[in-house]
Amino acid sequence: MPEQKTYDGAGGVSTLLKAALPSIPLVGQLPGIKKAGGQDFGGLSFARPPATIERAHVDAYAAVCGFPTKDTVPLPYPHMLAFPLHMAIMTEQAFPAPAIGTVHLENSITAHRPVAVGESLTVNASVGAAKPHQKGTVFEFVTEAYADGELVWESVSTYLRRGKGDESAPAGSTFPDAPPSGTVWKLPADLGRRYAAISGDHNPIHLYPITAKALGFNRQIAHGMWTLARSVAALENRLPDAVRVDVAFKKPVFLPGRVAFGSAPVDGGFAFSLSNPSSGAPHLAGRTTAL
Repeated sequence: MPEQKTYDGAGGVSTLLKAALPSIPLVGQLPGIKKAGGQDFGGLSFARPPATIERAHVDAYAAVCGFPTKDTVPLPYPHMLAFPLHMAIMTEQAFPAPAIGTVHLENSITAHRPVAVGESLTVNASVGAAKPHQKGTVFEFVTEAYADGELVWESVSTYLRRGKGDESAPAGSTFPDAPPSGTVWKLPADLGRRYAAISGDHNPIHLYPITAKALGFNRQIAHGMWTLARSVAALENRLPDAVRVDVAFKKPVFLPGRVAFGSAPVDGGFAFSLSNPSSGAPHLAGRTTAL
């Protein structure tokens, strides 16, 4: 079983610094900073005490992601409580890969029932040993959220660390086609900063052109979880209370920019997509499944 620790609520600049240091040449080799390596990594688990869902934060999240204001939280919202646990795990010295440069590849969310504003959730997240991938290795972060002992929400976030791949490994999830349907969203340059202020995900690739260029991007890119949330918001009034949403993140969405949304009915739910309206390059593919 993975070693379990308690999340103490620390974050902000200290967490970002811990995330960045292992990726810096020479600095990343110093004792206390150097990653332990993956040979003996068996897993890690973090839990946090019950957290009450606050109206102001939910409303701010809904506004940034395109959801209406309601007395229940948007379907992806509990990820806001999960992400700090993911970062706590990634910044542990025992976790084999630096957080910076580890790519969010896929995400699966299962909502067992609506979660009300004002409810308290106990959240835990765990990750096991790395799995092979055609482009490197992947880590699957499993998150569970409980209300008074009842499992109400869970997710699997798959992160890729690029490196020597295994051609025989699974290529990843595939989804039904959902061609663009005429809806195009114009995304402002500060979208990454606005979402970061709500989510706590201040990865430099999402913030400014200069910080994104330092990590190999022409300019800042949108958060993958924002693209997921905005897509779910477009379908929100057609989804049942108990539902699963699966997505694969494809090419990055540069900011400012435009994305074309598409959706199509499929057995038990909807397929959906985001793509570049000019080139057709895919940004996201996914589907919903009623439970």
